[in-house]
Amino acid sequence: MSAPEPMSSPLARAASLKVKLGALVGVSVLVATVLATIGARSAVTPWLVVPVTVALALGVTQWLASGMTAPLRAMTSAAGAMARGDYSARIVASGRDEVADLAQAFTSMAQELRDADQHRRDLIATVSHELRTPAAALRALVENMADGITPADSQHLGAALGQAERLGDLLTDLLALSRLDAGLSELRLEPVLVADLLTGVAAELTASGRTISTDISVTPSGLTVAAEAPRLRQAVTNLLDNAVRHTPPGTSIALHARALSDEWQLDVIDAGPGIAVADRERIFERFGTAAAGGTGLGLAITRWVAVLHGGSVAAIDPEAGRPGARLRLTLPLQPPSRP
Repeated sequence: MSAPEPMSSPLARAASLKVKLGALVGVSVLVATVLATIGARSAVTPWLVVPVTVALALGVTQWLASGMTAPLRAMTSAAGAMARGDYSARIVASGRDEVADLAQAFTSMAQELRDADQHRRDLIATVSHELRTPAAALRALVENMADGITPADSQHLGAALGQAERLGDLLTDLLALSRLDAGLSELRLEPVLVADLLTGVAAELTASGRTISTDISVTPSGLTVAAEAPRLRQAVTNLLDNAVRHTPPGTSIALHARALSDEWQLDVIDAGPGIAVADRERIFERFGTAAAGGTGLGLAITRWVAVLHGGSVAAIDPEAGRPGARLRLTLPLQPPSRP
């Protein structure tokens, strides 16, 4: 919602509201004095001079004050809209006085509230996405023990405890990620051996029941990068999980990592139907891939993590003569500690 352009005021160039009000009063008094003097010298009855003087003084006041209160009325309307959840208010104010400064501050506040509201919505969506899998596994395990299908022995109770701990760890990590996104804390950087990372992520997905075949290559073989390990693992897991959901049975997924001068790249290549050029940006938006299965948040979270590390993720053209999709994660070898 944008406020209409306020009326141009003859006093718009005044740098202070006090100057404007002083000029307004001074001109009004001057007009009234001149008319009263003319009326007295012309022997016009006061019953005619007084109403004419008042009317003309009011007209001059209205002309000089035009546009001075328009931003205030616009802010009143915008405040009502913000109370209903609409933070799109944009207040336009001409001049350089205190009202114009207030209008600019109001617009900045509306934008900050809009960003905060969007951040809250994104956090809720992210938490829901990341907690769904362990919550479902824990519920299924507990239901099976309650129905007598699975014995409530130390082994299965330990598995349930493990899922509960995973839920707690995920919640802690997501809240930390939210603080990172807001710039409230620093990244906990540590050395990460890329080969072990890729192998571990592939093994975790296989252990969860996903049937996958991977072709992992790292150049150089001992490539070690600085990153916040849980966040980087989360990004790689989402990339590989996305590839698994689109890869036909009997085909493999390539994970190719290589070091460049001051950054490193990871290509995740599948043999699926590929990604249309028009959709290559949309898939990283929240819910952008929901129609293809899942919630459409995995790749959005991957981009989130990449940006936090000072890098990027994108869908690029597949290798020559090879079908499917090719997603590239590019990160600095030494990210900044603060996003």
